[in-house]
Amino acid sequence: MSRHDLQPRPDSSGVVRATVGWDRPLQTFFAQVFFATEDEPDEGEALIWSGTEPGELLTAEAAIAIVAPHAIVPAELADRLTAEMQATIGVKDGAHQVAAKRSLFGSTH
Repeated sequence: MSRHDLQPRPDSSGVVRATVGWDRPLQTFFAQVFFATEDEPDEGEALIWSGTEPGELLTAEAAIAIVAPHAIVPAELADRLTAEMQATIGVKDGAHQVAAKRSLFGSTH
């Protein structure tokens, strides 16, 4: 799994941070945008969160498009995320990941 925390855009009110990455067990990129809330003013709460289902976001660009309106995205991030995904090709799930997938999804995919 990879994870990159991004700084909020100056014009993005209430955003604490955004995060994008690659989740190998779910075979999806993910994107989160954390907004300050009354209960979590500093850490924020992920009010935008995509990439929680197997294969939901198939490209780095899809994940970046979700956070781009809210965060500063480095120019090389898509290439870095794609390389991180490609580095996991052929890596198999461990016993605990297989068990969790069966419990959550009814299969290992």
